[in-house]
Parts: sequence; structure tokens; C-alpha cells
Amino acid sequence: MIVMIRPDVSPEKIEHLIKWLRDKKLIVKEFHGQQQCVLGLIGNTKCIDKDMLKSLDIVESVADMPETFKASNRKMHPEDSILRLVSGNGPAIGGGNFALIAGPCSVESRSQLIGIAQEVKAAGANFLRGGAFKPRTSPYDFQGMGSEGIDLLLEARAETGLPIVTELMYLQNLDLFIEKGIDVIQIGARNTQNYDLLKELGRCTKAPILLKRGLAGTIKELLMSAEYIMANGNENVILCERGIRTYEQDYTRNTLDLSAVPVLKSLTHLPVIVDPSHSTGRSDLVPSMTLAAIAAGADGIIVEVHNDPANALCDGAQSLTPEAFAALSAKIDKLREALA
Repeated sequence: MIVMIRPDVSPEKIEHLIKWLRDKKLIVKEFHGQQQCVLGLIGNTKCIDKDMLKSLDIVESVADMPETFKASNRKMHPEDSILRLVSGNGPAIGGGNFALIAGPCSVESRSQLIGIAQEVKAAGANFLRGGAFKPRTSPYDFQGMGSEGIDLLLEARAETGLPIVTELMYLQNLDLFIEKGIDVIQIGARNTQNYDLLKELGRCTKAPILLKRGLAGTIKELLMSAEYIMANGNENVILCERGIRTYEQDYTRNTLDLSAVPVLKSLTHLPVIVDPSHSTGRSDLVPSMTLAAIAAGADGIIVEVHNDPANALCDGAQSLTPEAFAALSAKIDKLREALA
């Protein structure tokens, strides 16, 4: 349920109403725009008389919210959310703050990671991505360096100042990620509907969660996964379109659903970013899909960059070289300037 408060109502009266609603065991989300306050009510709203609520002199209107996603709904929070790191340092994401996330698919060695981190930062990246734990289709493929990879990411952060983005696969590793101070915790496509994991992320950390769309997930399913995190206390969620599985198998790894970007932007206040690397599986398609995603309104891009793609231990075919990433970054700047 959405409650629009009349303009120029005193904070004391609004707080009194909020207290009354919370006494009814409702979760109240409070948003202050430029003109007025909006209250979003989550829970068993049948416990209150809607007509009585409408009759209050401080209430302008009351509307039901038929969508099953509540906390992430733009009706709850009309303006774009701006997410910041727990540390308070580093770039913000959303609300006009663009996230350019770049780095190797997997952490392979100190020299590889530090070198790539330095090069992507010089080219304009403001976040470093890198997988320490890797979900692989084959049990015989490289599975990542594990906790040693986390330590190398932390070293790269200290060396370059870039906040790090890395994937959490297992609930038992959550304490490690929190202890190490991972800046942005990525949840991959295979774990998008791991609801026990999502609930714990809501309860246990305030770090931004980069939530990727499932391999064949609908837009609604992605939003409901975000809802699991937000309903349990962590409202810092970044949605990521990373391609979905369709009939096409010969020429692209997945099908990049760019229409999801404006659709999501209309439905939710959360930042929406795009992964052109995993969606296409081809480095030659990454630049054009990146620029198309920005034109569609994406709040950021997450791109794979490797210093030696031909010999990468993971996903070399979709990785840009540092030189190609630098050229793409320059085009991103020009396009964003033209769209401003």
C-alpha cells in the first residue's frame, strides 16, 4: 500500500502516523521527495481501514500496490536509489553515478591481477571485478583460487584504490566476505533463486549486493530475488542483466535482453547494470553491446578484461584486452556526454 502525505505536513505529524502504522505490525518505508513524503506499507495491510486512513487531514491519497515486489518497487521510492559502499569511500552507484566495473573473470595470480587492476583503473574503471570462487559447468575446469584469491583482490584494492566486486557462491563463505570487507558482493545467475542465501545477505551485511538475473529468469523473478534481500534488512541491491538462455546457441553464449533495462528502470528504484561479457560470450560483441546498454539507460557495466585472453583459465573468449578496454572506455565517455 502507498500513502501519499500532503505537502508541508510537519515531521512530527508524519512520525506520529508512522508510529501508529508500525504498532499495527506493518513495515513502513519512508521516502522524502522534493515536494512531499511517501509512505510504503509492507505486511498485512488488511489490519487497517483504508477509508479511515484516507480521511486523515495529513494524507493526500492511499493506493493499493498489486505487485508482489514491494521494497524494490518504484512506487515505494519514486526517485532512483543511490548506493554507497559501507566504508563510505569510493564511488556511488545509481542516480546518475555510473559504475564501470572491469577485471578478469577469475583471479589467477598476483602479477595477473595487479597488472590488470592498474590498467583498467588508468583506463577509467572505478571498480575492480575478479572471481576468487568460480562456478563452472565442468568439475574439471579451474574453480578459482578461493580465499587466496580474496587476499589478492584485497592487495589489488590497496594498490589501486579500486573497490572490489567478487562472487559469493556458498553461504558458508559469507562470514569470510564480511570479515575481509568485500565492497560489493556478487550473486551469480546460478544462485539468483537461492533464497536461503539471499535471506542471509539481507540479515548479515549492508554491503551492496550485485544480483545477476538467472539463466532463464524472468524480470519479475529477478525483482522477487532482490525482495528477499531487501525484506531481510539490506536495501543496497544492484540488478544485473547478464543475458538469458534462448533458442540461440550457435553465435552467442546467451541472449542479451536489453529491453530489460528500461523495463526495470520503470519498475524499480534500484540501479540496473549490464554484463555484455557473459551475455554474448564474444569479446568482439562486447563494445557494441556495452554502448547499446548505456543508450538503453544502464547505470553501469561489468566487463571482463584479461592481459592474455588466449591463455586465460576462465572465459578468455569473452574477455577484452586492456587496450581494447581503454578504447571502449573512451567511447563510453563520449556516449554518456552525448546523452547527458
